[in-house]
Amino acid sequence: MPGDSAAERAFYFIACGIARLVYRVKAIGVENLPTGGCLLVPNHITWVDAIILQLACPRAVRFIIDEEFYRNPALQPVLRMVRAIPIDRRKPREAIRRATERIEAGQIVCIFPEGQLSRTGTLARLQRGFEMIARHAQAPVVPVFLDQLWGSIFSFRGGKFFRKWPKHFPYRATVGFGGPLSAEEATIARVHEDLLKLGADCFEQRPELHQHIARRALRGLKRSPFATLVTDGMDGSKLNRGKLLGVSIALSRYLRKTFPAKRIAIVLPASKGAVVANLAVALADKVPVGLNFTASAEAIASAIGRAEIETAISAKQFRGRLPDLPWPRHIVLLDELLPKLKRQILFWWIAGIITPNFLLARWLGLPRHGGHEEAVLLFTSGSSGEPKGVVLSHHNIIGNVAQFTVMLDAGPDDSLLASLPFFHSFGCTVTLWYPLIEGTPIITYPSPLEAAKNAALVEKYKITVLLATPTFLRAYLRKAEPEQLRRARLVIVGAEKMPLDLSGKFFERFGKRVMEGYGLTETAPVVSVNLPDPVLERADVTVQPLYRLGSVGKMASGIAAEIRNPETNEKLSIYESGMVWLRGPNIFEGYLKDPKRTAEVLHNGWLKTGDIGRLDEDGFLYIEGRLSRFSKIGGEMVPHEVVEQKIINALGMEGSERRIAICGVPDEAKGEALLLLTADPIEMDKLRAALNEAGVPNLWIPKRSVVVEKIPVLASGKLDIRRCQELAAARSH
Repeated sequence: MPGDSAAERAFYFIACGIARLVYRVKAIGVENLPTGGCLLVPNHITWVDAIILQLACPRAVRFIIDEEFYRNPALQPVLRMVRAIPIDRRKPREAIRRATERIEAGQIVCIFPEGQLSRTGTLARLQRGFEMIARHAQAPVVPVFLDQLWGSIFSFRGGKFFRKWPKHFPYRATVGFGGPLSAEEATIARVHEDLLKLGADCFEQRPELHQHIARRALRGLKRSPFATLVTDGMDGSKLNRGKLLGVSIALSRYLRKTFPAKRIAIVLPASKGAVVANLAVALADKVPVGLNFTASAEAIASAIGRAEIETAISAKQFRGRLPDLPWPRHIVLLDELLPKLKRQILFWWIAGIITPNFLLARWLGLPRHGGHEEAVLLFTSGSSGEPKGVVLSHHNIIGNVAQFTVMLDAGPDDSLLASLPFFHSFGCTVTLWYPLIEGTPIITYPSPLEAAKNAALVEKYKITVLLATPTFLRAYLRKAEPEQLRRARLVIVGAEKMPLDLSGKFFERFGKRVMEGYGLTETAPVVSVNLPDPVLERADVTVQPLYRLGSVGKMASGIAAEIRNPETNEKLSIYESGMVWLRGPNIFEGYLKDPKRTAEVLHNGWLKTGDIGRLDEDGFLYIEGRLSRFSKIGGEMVPHEVVEQKIINALGMEGSERRIAICGVPDEAKGEALLLLTADPIEMDKLRAALNEAGVPNLWIPKRSVVVEKIPVLASGKLDIRRCQELAAARSH
């Protein structure tokens, strides 16, 4: 590696040689480095980031180092030899001058723009120092992303530096170099956006993303085969990992031999049986299809037809509760079949424990790679139209599990309440595949609506992670006691916007912050989630927040975002409001047999979410509503959800069930007008006066209301937008 002296070259040769024994660094985008001087701006994850970056960069890098660190007697001789540039943050001019000189001399200078090591594994707020250096030197700025280092002994994962064992040796890392930006282009917003994109590019280099989900599950279940993974909340029965594997393999062999079709439907609530069924279908190298048995017979028949399903797995008692469900030709009833497979189960239970992982996978005929092949098929709830078949690949599920694993950072005492149905993407990835792959125990219960029973399970089994939707959380306010949720360290909600009054009431009653997240079936589903702020090791360290009320949290690692004009698709700053576009390993492969609708939302790997939102400088994502829940009135975009919240506040309806909904209806004068659907009669004059007093713009105040028997909602608790629009259209004439 070229330096300016023989001593420096010798040092780089020896130091980099030693570092390569410990680290295997893969560099991507090296061709983006300019031939002359430039400024590198990487994320900052570990104490050894400079070493990792130097291993990836073909030229010597001059690092800008905090003066206090630079003056350390043990480090100063080395830092002087590699020509590091000390910076006093109170008087940065000298450092800026020296950095400019080095860049003008054709050298590469690097500054960590976050100004401190990450305490969360996510990108912290970028400081403005790099802008000053770039403009002073008129130098190209190259964003750089260091991936896979969160979890290294030199990172803060687990709340501590150094005091942990390395998980791999040699340790693998990826460094991505982005395209150079001119000094004028390199704003904080643009560098932030480019770092997120580089993070997505680096994440794609992870080899596990190409694997088959059944192989990943085998690997997870064979670790600690005698540890309990699934506890059935109905009867208290347990399945350890080894037995679960034995039962699932025996069932998979039967399915593979008996049913040639690629897809098999699962018609079961969250339960031991549903875990076995989903795993068995994957082990048979087939695709489990989560059928929403709470949907209409018409929607279910449509799903069965579109997916060409000939076989469904269910249970005798549960099948009896669904007399109107349009079943496919073949039905496998677990409670009748599994007793007949006792000998096979025992054989595979023992074989699963003693056979090495790679041999067992080969024995079962599992492909080495899953990649972008269909792994799971889910049907959307149809809140704004006919249910669509969402094709999730092995790449999607494994990627989202890896992302959620880092977010949750589960310890040995953690467990999850699995009451969300597995046909719901949140339940499918987080309470089914995540536990199978990572080994976090789950306690299943067939209905998230029964809050009293779910709360009793949280207390009985000391469950630490409670997953719900805002609708289900309201039931806890009515039916659960504070003592029952005492052991829960995380209460995470998704699927719909969380009203702030609900968050406040839940904290008041249970002393637990509700962590709102965001996701879509098309994103497998986790995109972002609020998390508790880290506990810092020193008082002088700046807090790097992970929770911000009103936001849906920080995005998972490996996800890039763009904000675009919802009408023209023109790119905006990520700090402006507009249509949210996402890219990452968890973005779905397309809608089943629907190329037209797929083309509407997928563009060169980017997902057009249909949601209006923005990021802030700390990286928190704010979702302001679905585009379908905006009306354009007099040239202004009016958000239905915000108007609903204003009406709830004005009428004192906080904490109640959903009693109102805003819909857009055609209007001759302004193109569109707001119509208020309400389950209770409302005096419109009184409402207008209250909204005017609250400072709500006249354009946002509905002129008419229509009383309906009840506000239509889906089984997940989401507003049924399509049904609401039908009611509004029928009553607006």
